[in-house]
Amino acid sequence: MRIPPFRTALAVSGVLVAGLVLGGCGTQTAGSAAGGGGETTGPCAGGATADGGAAGVGAAERDGVRVVGTVERAGAGASASPSGRASRRPGVSVTADSLPGVGAAAGPCAVQYDVTNPEAEPFTYTITFSLMDEQGRAMSNVEETVASVGAGKTVRRTLEHGGYPGGGVLDAGRVRILDVERVPSDEAPAPASSCPASGLRLTADRGDAAMGLRVVGLHLENCGSRTYSLEGYPVLQLLDAEHQPVEGIAILRGTDGIPMAGGGEGPPRPVTLRPGESAVSGLAWRNTTEFGEAVTVPYVRVRAEAGSDPVVVAPHLDLGTTGELGVRPWEKDEAEVGSGAGEGGSGRPGAQGPYGGTSSS
Repeated sequence: MRIPPFRTALAVSGVLVAGLVLGGCGTQTAGSAAGGGGETTGPCAGGATADGGAAGVGAAERDGVRVVGTVERAGAGASASPSGRASRRPGVSVTADSLPGVGAAAGPCAVQYDVTNPEAEPFTYTITFSLMDEQGRAMSNVEETVASVGAGKTVRRTLEHGGYPGGGVLDAGRVRILDVERVPSDEAPAPASSCPASGLRLTADRGDAAMGLRVVGLHLENCGSRTYSLEGYPVLQLLDAEHQPVEGIAILRGTDGIPMAGGGEGPPRPVTLRPGESAVSGLAWRNTTEFGEAVTVPYVRVRAEAGSDPVVVAPHLDLGTTGELGVRPWEKDEAEVGSGAGEGGSGRPGAQGPYGGTSSS
């Protein structure tokens, strides 16, 4: 949040007013307000340093995201919603709910962070922050999505989830950046509040893991107004951290070749999705590491079928040295049909477990 410079038309009271502002609400230098370096002082000074970074934070900068410092929160509690949840901001989709201290008890301060896109096209960033207590223990995680950061641009956002029970205040020194996912904006998964022009919303869930087996569900929702039919397997392209193709990994049709993955899904069958209905597929692999170099694939470009619009998801495939990834055919998501979900469902990655089941994560 940028605090506008204070101006007064009465020269004789300028010194007095400036003194009150400095003593009561804190100040920012011009550099901080403009998005560069600067120093925050006053009651919201915690964690800010002279160069605009967060004091003592080893993970305050990662993959183009930088924790900047602490500023006075907009409304200082007066504008908090009755439900205690932070308000949505244009271009930012907040997917963490009911965090401790959010709302009237959140305190007067909020943490700011910058997102810098060095690429030649707009990128969408999904950032996972960890909020720490005074002893450095993680209290909760917050996930925020910053959509369509322009090529070569830096945007500043405010992490509104400040405060702890008992009146504690969150400062920048208690924020860690756990993970940053970034995908080209024109290939980013559509949020639940929107429907792509194709009428199909494709997302990946958070997946599940046990005894070296990994599974991630792919979910295809017909959010449009016409019936859609498909048959077969999703079309996949594996991508590295720079979104370049990863070679040398065998993509298996079916999961019979992945030990303990279940298999037995049989050949593909035609799937017809009426508006509001969904199909489910899934990825399965093992992270066994033996001889050779372990391979990790952070991103996968997915098409529902050949010729469909691509969507880049971030399942973080830790393939070990197996060199194999199994993919299930599309099938009707009967669990969702039975639960009455569909168009009214969340559509948020992680809302469901792999293959349409309830997530255990």
